[in-house]
Amino acid sequence: MANVRLTMRKIREVLRLHFECDRNQREIADAVGASKTTVWHYLRRTRLAGLGWPLPAELLTDDASLEARLYPPPARREPTRGMPDWPTVHREIGRKGVTLDLLWQE
Repeated sequence: MANVRLTMRKIREVLRLHFECDRNQREIADAVGASKTTVWHYLRRTRLAGLGWPLPAELLTDDASLEARLYPPPARREPTRGMPDWPTVHREIGRKGVTLDLLWQE
């Protein structure tokens, strides 16, 4: 099962083991039953969120608030290219020797 998040309880345990107990990522991974990469991932998200240990009081009990801080909504990106002119594409595809690949390259 790929991309399954740890429970907030386990994430708090990862943070506690890292900051309070000064454990390395391998030891933390063994303790919570996750991979070293997953532990690294949560420590990185914590750093990017500007969180440290001990967690603020509102994040110690509120799972939704902690999740919102660790997983902010993605920034909206504007499309880098405009939409194709579909009537022109339809007209050109009807010509002999024109393929979608050629039109895409143009």
